[in-house]
Amino acid sequence: MNVDLIDHSPIETRVAVVIPSYKVTLHIAEVIAFIPPMVWRIYVIDDACPDGSGKFVEENVVDDRVRVVYHQQNEGVGGAVMTGYQNAIADGVDIIVKVDGDGQMDPGLILNFIWPIMTGEVDYTKGNRFYDLEEIRAMPRVRLFGNAVLSLMSKLSTGYWDLFDPTNGYTAIHADVARHLPFAKISKRYFFETDMLFRLNTLRAVVVDVPMSAKYGEEVSNLKISKIIGEFLFKHVRNLFKRIFYNYYLRDMSLASLELPLGLLLLMFGTGFGGYNWYESAHLNVVTPAGTVMLAALPILMGMQLVLAFLGNDIGSVPRRPRHKAFRARGSWAKGAAK
Repeated sequence: MNVDLIDHSPIETRVAVVIPSYKVTLHIAEVIAFIPPMVWRIYVIDDACPDGSGKFVEENVVDDRVRVVYHQQNEGVGGAVMTGYQNAIADGVDIIVKVDGDGQMDPGLILNFIWPIMTGEVDYTKGNRFYDLEEIRAMPRVRLFGNAVLSLMSKLSTGYWDLFDPTNGYTAIHADVARHLPFAKISKRYFFETDMLFRLNTLRAVVVDVPMSAKYGEEVSNLKISKIIGEFLFKHVRNLFKRIFYNYYLRDMSLASLELPLGLLLLMFGTGFGGYNWYESAHLNVVTPAGTVMLAALPILMGMQLVLAFLGNDIGSVPRRPRHKAFRARGSWAKGAAK
């Protein structure tokens, strides 16, 4: 498919859109209708929808690009997207966009998401609803606060310190990167978007935010903060430890690999030693000697400096070189060698 985008330069790129479908019959037809003609194929994944989203699309949407795929059991948004990715990869798609079927995401922004990938600058793009201050004012306060907290947790667990709005589901990915994802291991439900970022960091993929706005209308969100906060916290901590182990001890060793454990040990020693002596002095009603205070304070200060140095190194190591080029080059070389 030739897509004439800028300066009338034809770029042959197959773009597909994946739409997870679960209780979206009120909006999905309109979403599909506004998907621009540059998109080569549209995958509607009926995730065992009780409203029959897949059948509704087949009976009411006339678009040759649409392919409906059915799940026998509900697998969550992550499971639906992974199914869409696998179908798109099998069909030879180059870039895969994920759009929700509830009408909150504007299909007209698809070009904004795929262009940085088409030009070879990045591997993955995701939406960010926090760029425009006027848009932020219109956002429900609960979502605003929740996204701010989740964004901070996500920076720690994924390693993408320059990203915000981690639960945003409007994304695009290069197929050469998508095919290297561990489909069976990625979280299938509400943690999916953040877990994707963690998996992309292990691949050293380049990810950028794309400014966008969101619509909050009559659609009802299935996400209940009170039910998922514990799960999110556990999975963020788990991914944080995994990422640090993968990047700083398994794949590479650097000065930062020493700064973190040494800093934590000094912090724990200083805090424990100082706390114990403070308790003893308070219990005996005596003044703690200056030397004891310094022996507790110095390890704490040194430990904080080392941990901050590690964080500075971690922030500076955000991936900058797109991986899909390397994956494609390696694939081309392997095919040539096989011949």
